[in-house]
Amino acid sequence: MTNKYWQIFNTFFKIGAFTLGGGYAMIPLIQKEVVDKRKWLEENEFVEMLAIAQSSPGPIALNTAIFVGYKAGGIKGVWFSSLGTILPSFIIILAVAMIFTDFKDNPGVERVFRGIRPAVVALIAAPLWKMGKSVGITYKTVCIPFVAALLIWLVGVSPVIIIIAALIGGLIWKEIQTRKILKNKNL
Repeated sequence: MTNKYWQIFNTFFKIGAFTLGGGYAMIPLIQKEVVDKRKWLEENEFVEMLAIAQSSPGPIALNTAIFVGYKAGGIKGVWFSSLGTILPSFIIILAVAMIFTDFKDNPGVERVFRGIRPAVVALIAAPLWKMGKSVGITYKTVCIPFVAALLIWLVGVSPVIIIIAALIGGLIWKEIQTRKILKNKNL
């Protein structure tokens, strides 16, 4: 195993082993490692890859690892990044399953897990806001998914209608922006 593949495996193993809260909580750590520290991806590549990983079937952490592994080391990189992502969870879950049955009804353990939840939300929200700012998301554009969620939840609008409306709105917005750019070039 060459040094590059060991780095890929080790990076994703550490992220997988020390992240609480699942795949979305891993994203800021993956971004810090592969964009800021190792320079395997540029910021805009990471954001685009994240969008694809999120829309692909399967766990987002594994999808992200697959994309980064391929970019950093080809097909072998995919194997090493995938193994590095999956192995810590497998080992931890196996150990917890063997030990946790003795402690599952302990009130202290229940309180610890309840206390971790807000920290996980903060770990996810802060880097998402940073990534959003890098691609031009502002407080105005954050209102769009918020309004969509309210329409689905309170009014009972079908998510399919929201998606179709968003698609049409996005196409119209893109056309307006393209016309503005062309108009400014002709001036």
